[in-house]
Amino acid sequence: MLTEAATCTAVLGLDVGKFSHWACHVTRRGEVLGSGPVANTERDLDDLFGRVGAGTLVVVDQVRNIGSLAISRARLAGLPVAYLPGIAAHGAAKLFAGDAKTDERDAAVIAKTALGIPDSLLPVPSRGERLEAARSMAAQRSHMVACSTRDKNRLRSLLLESCPAFEALADLADPHWLKMMEALGGPWGIVDAGRATVGAVTRGANRSRIDEAVAAAASSTRPSEYRVAAENPQVRMLARRIRESAEEAARLDAEIAALLAEDGTYACLLTVPGIGPRTASELV
Repeated sequence: MLTEAATCTAVLGLDVGKFSHWACHVTRRGEVLGSGPVANTERDLDDLFGRVGAGTLVVVDQVRNIGSLAISRARLAGLPVAYLPGIAAHGAAKLFAGDAKTDERDAAVIAKTALGIPDSLLPVPSRGERLEAARSMAAQRSHMVACSTRDKNRLRSLLLESCPAFEALADLADPHWLKMMEALGGPWGIVDAGRATVGAVTRGANRSRIDEAVAAAASSTRPSEYRVAAENPQVRMLARRIRESAEEAARLDAEIAALLAEDGTYACLLTVPGIGPRTASELV
């Protein structure tokens, strides 16, 4: 149980939203002191937190994104903050009268659940600025990886429709393959470019596999020129985006590692066999 939940004089339940929140202020005895909307702005939140009293526990249903401003302003006002997970709030809502899904009811459920079932609350840890910056970059890295996976799947689909023999040999994890497709397009654009051009574009690559893929495409049935003309720009675009996503992810990995270099937990995790910088940063 959170210490604040056992000692607070009142609870302010916030059903957070993008533009405004619904706030329900309830005393320990269950008396509702106020319930109404509050704009998601520093001025309005500061005014609300200044009126509720020093012993009030602020409880939110989201700790990221739309809930971050409310948490930071509550802490600035000197108020403790706790988090009621969505699953717990959904389960608790069944214990209250009515089944309407409104902001007013949700805020009341949050506040009264915090008072009646304090064990359902989770703390909202206050992290350092370096760790918060690393967390933000880790989220962006995950986004870039997801974008890359989606683009690879789309590129695989294009290559399969065009030339399955070429697709079976294509290595989308190899920067040389991406560079070749970014410059020349799909299998037929590569075949049309000729051996010399392909060699110049893929200098330093494993040429045996590339030559095998080009030969496989050259011996396959070529689709119509309309299909080839439609395919090449798409392949170039997707190959460029996959390359850029990989480069951005690598840059973020380096910056995250630099931010966490002095973090004791991060350094300790790196000593565990099988855990590298990426896994260690995610765990931190």
